[in-house]
Amino acid sequence: MENKEINLTKWLLMNDTESLQKLENPPSLADGLNKEVEKELRYLGCELIQQGAILLKLPQTAAATGQILFQRFYYQRSFVRYNFEHVVMGCLLLASKIEEEPRRCRDVLNAYYRLKQIHNNRDYGTPDKKFHHMVLDQNYLNMKLLVIKAERRILNVLGFVVHVDHPHKLIYVYLHSLFLLDNKEMLQKAWSYMNDGLRTDLFLRHHPETIACACIHLAAKTIDLPVLLPPIRALGLSCSM
Repeated sequence: MENKEINLTKWLLMNDTESLQKLENPPSLADGLNKEVEKELRYLGCELIQQGAILLKLPQTAAATGQILFQRFYYQRSFVRYNFEHVVMGCLLLASKIEEEPRRCRDVLNAYYRLKQIHNNRDYGTPDKKFHHMVLDQNYLNMKLLVIKAERRILNVLGFVVHVDHPHKLIYVYLHSLFLLDNKEMLQKAWSYMNDGLRTDLFLRHHPETIACACIHLAAKTIDLPVLLPPIRALGLSCSM
């Protein structure tokens, strides 16, 4: 699978036949992975990146960047061939650097290790069990090396094109233009829809302006606020819905 089929400026899969086929047939399916399982792995990976970013006290932009990188990577490579956990941690580590909030590889490993403990404790009915850091043994050193390799692989597979345009910022701009920035419920709903969308490949299918407008439109409908689409389109900010 070649990178040349993708708009590397925005890393957006365009609505042509080849791109739509790529979206419908990601590499993992060719390796025998069930389509529903593939979608679940995407969702789980993004959820782990989001939770890991919270534990690492990273800004939401870093969490969003990590999730988008994760989605991009697995439209170029297969879940069957590339270790899920290593890529999750590699995306989180890389995203922290891209958003100028760098975290040590050790911190990323500990955050992921804690997430595994949380889920294991829930599964075994012991949610209050004490958490422990990873033991600094040979297994830790091996895992650290694998995460660093995963980070480098992500960069190589994506052609070192890791810039992400975040619709989160556009939501503030658009609501300000619509004189709705003071409406906290509207802002929160739009923000929530945006974050929910990160668990999907939405950000590979649509421009950030379109996504931001859609989130505002959904938020307005949810709280029964009469905001029409024409005023949103009239913002003059390349919003296409």
